[in-house]
Amino acid sequence: MSKIKVMSENMANMIAAGEVIEKCASVVKELVENAIDADAKIIKVNLEDGGIKKIQVIDNGIGMDKEDAVLSFSRHATSKIYKADDLFFIETLGFRGEALASIASVSEVELETCNGIEGTYVHIKGGEILETRSGEERVGTTITITNLFFNTPARLKYLKSEATELNNCLQFIERLALSKPNIAFQLTNNDKLLLKTSGTNNLLKTIHEIYGLNTSSNMLEIKAFSDDFEISGYVAKPSVLKKNRLHMHTFVNGRIVRNNELNKAINDAYNTYKHEGFYPVVVINIFVDSTLVDVNIHPTKQDIKMSKIDKLTDLIYRTIKDTLYKNLLIPDAITPEEKESNFTFKEESKENYKPYNHSFSEPSVAIKDIPVEIEQQQLNIGYEELEEQVNEEFKQLKLYPVGQVHKTYIIAQDEGNMYILDQHAAHERINYEMITQKFKEAEVFVTDMLIPLIFELNAADYKIFMERKDILTELGFKIEDYGINTIAIKGHPTWLKSGFEEESIRTIVDLVIASDKQFEKAKFLDSMAKMVSCKMSVKANEDLSFIEMEQLLNDLVKCDNPYNCCHGRPSIMKYSAYDLEKMFRRVL
Repeated sequence: MSKIKVMSENMANMIAAGEVIEKCASVVKELVENAIDADAKIIKVNLEDGGIKKIQVIDNGIGMDKEDAVLSFSRHATSKIYKADDLFFIETLGFRGEALASIASVSEVELETCNGIEGTYVHIKGGEILETRSGEERVGTTITITNLFFNTPARLKYLKSEATELNNCLQFIERLALSKPNIAFQLTNNDKLLLKTSGTNNLLKTIHEIYGLNTSSNMLEIKAFSDDFEISGYVAKPSVLKKNRLHMHTFVNGRIVRNNELNKAINDAYNTYKHEGFYPVVVINIFVDSTLVDVNIHPTKQDIKMSKIDKLTDLIYRTIKDTLYKNLLIPDAITPEEKESNFTFKEESKENYKPYNHSFSEPSVAIKDIPVEIEQQQLNIGYEELEEQVNEEFKQLKLYPVGQVHKTYIIAQDEGNMYILDQHAAHERINYEMITQKFKEAEVFVTDMLIPLIFELNAADYKIFMERKDILTELGFKIEDYGINTIAIKGHPTWLKSGFEEESIRTIVDLVIASDKQFEKAKFLDSMAKMVSCKMSVKANEDLSFIEMEQLLNDLVKCDNPYNCCHGRPSIMKYSAYDLEKMFRRVL
């Protein structure tokens, strides 16, 4: 007797549900994406107990007739693709035809839909149709899910708490609202409104509705293009950072995606503007020919493969880095919440909305609020480093030291403002820019050491160091083999601070050995510059004379980025005369 048998349709659907439906947010995702594909402009999601008890999605899309309403719950039934070639031109969020069948197999479903001609009601439990009849004639679809995982107790057991399930749903709807600012979203839980967006097709306004004024007022617009890609969106100033990556939003042709290479490019662009372990808020839309993207990798369709990914990451990295570089400002000590705000949004017509089948003709590259004009070719991949002088306004400041507080902070002033500087952060920025400039210079000046530094290493570390020593040699370090697993350093570049040579060299040697297996020269040099500049800088609780404070101020003013230390901490804060008068109630 044959041991191999074809499983039943319902059993196959339950197995598929294990891949597609993992939690309440998975159900919300599939239902809301179906609503978007049905051209809905208003989508309401109503939850009970975070979705554990009930999930309801109401939309004003095109709806379905009776035949399609019943057929939609069949496995691999879809209106998105019809032939194999369609997989290369996917422009909808869903296409597999598995979601509704999988959901219906592990829950109880009530569907009410109308296409403007007839209304239909379908009731399904555990994959079996219990009732089909005529329904209300409201154009659109309402689908209600209850008793989720009632027939798969093992999966029901591993649903998280109400708070966790609700948070997952909320995070997904937030991302979806950012990817589709032309759609109005609403999310409630136990009749309490948690999220509402207006659907005005204004991305900055959507950011404001989700994150609030403090974030939206500190966003910088980005736009750039190459032969294959166009990117647009907003990135936050370094003053707005989060403690996790959840606020780094990337969308490819309107689809929410997760891609480590894209996240790395974004994070690297903020490298010198933030602490390790903090991440920026970014919302980036990527438009690309659909033939270059493969979304048919995982049932969630959020993991993608993309051709020419290296060119895309380079475009994102350069665009964000240049935008931050040109929009740096001295942070005000008075936060936006404490000031009266005239923050407004410019409404955009829905006709201007660019869907994910985006045309690349005559792309725009204007970047909002950048003080220096950037020509189009400078935003293309492979462009030369920009030659414009930035921070000219800051470089013209004449700062005068007033005193030192707690041997850590320098008080300075000019004609209209008071400034507070973190002396270590400011000096670290000065040293960092000096060292990185030395890296670029063709001529290297070397100081010979009277007593060489000897390093005895184990065999593995010795091998790693010798493979990478040429980088240090190029910078001016004199390195010689000194015996078995031993090296001697007999000279170093002159920019190492006197009195800190040995400490700096020992740290550099450790850094060479400890670097990742995938050794990147640029990343190593940046890490070395950060480390050495920190070692060389004046510390907190260190007394400075007026001459030393004046010299530090003069050197900081000359920096290209005087606003942050190389680890992202603020180096200078500004109090305007008005801020001070308001604090002391001289003005009301």
